[in-house]
Amino acid sequence: MTSRALVLFSGGQDSTVALAWALARFEQVETIGFDYGQRHRVELECRKVIRDRLPALSPLYAQRLGPDHLIDLAALGAISETALTRDSEIAFAETGLPTTFVPGRNLIFLTFAAALAYRRDARHIVLGVCETDYSGYPDCRDDTIKAMQVALGLGLDRRLVLHTPLMWRDKAQTFALATALGGQALLDLVVEDSHSCYLGDRSTRHAWGYGCGHCPACDLRGRGYAAYLTSPDDSGPSHD
Repeated sequence: MTSRALVLFSGGQDSTVALAWALARFEQVETIGFDYGQRHRVELECRKVIRDRLPALSPLYAQRLGPDHLIDLAALGAISETALTRDSEIAFAETGLPTTFVPGRNLIFLTFAAALAYRRDARHIVLGVCETDYSGYPDCRDDTIKAMQVALGLGLDRRLVLHTPLMWRDKAQTFALATALGGQALLDLVVEDSHSCYLGDRSTRHAWGYGCGHCPACDLRGRGYAAYLTSPDDSGPSHD
């Protein structure tokens, strides 16, 4: 049986590296993205740029990269009163979570991805979530993903495997993994073309890429890149 994977691909640093990881392991790789009215919707434009440029980096990428699927989830944005879907301050709420937390987002993403994977006969779903170096979102945690794998497998009556190659890697190790997977060319693609900034700012170029430079996503990415430069060979766990 041909091994086919579906990658949740937002256009950010983590999902770009997760896509490269999948391309190194599976014979056919398709991508799925979501338009939910996100404030940083420039990431949707970055998705196309990255997909267009990836095949030129490796004959393997060109051979294995399959169709893209962009899903309209405007309803999620409509019911989400968060700083990621509204022009409001990015801060920490009384719950202790940042106001950029979109309740249920990854749970909904995975449900739609699993439905598409079922139709496309893909048994592997890859996503770039992690709980080593992140904003504290509960739907990025390892326990959440494991629970979703069980629920989706039961609900679809089909064995699905959810792969999280970045779960125990920090941002520095994610940059290092990009280099390990695709050399300087892939690292340059991640830095230049992926997007992390919550404000959707691509007007300022930093050493680590484009962004406002002060939102939580930019802070994580910036500190991660600086740490990567001190330990460029540390790509994290050897087993995913």
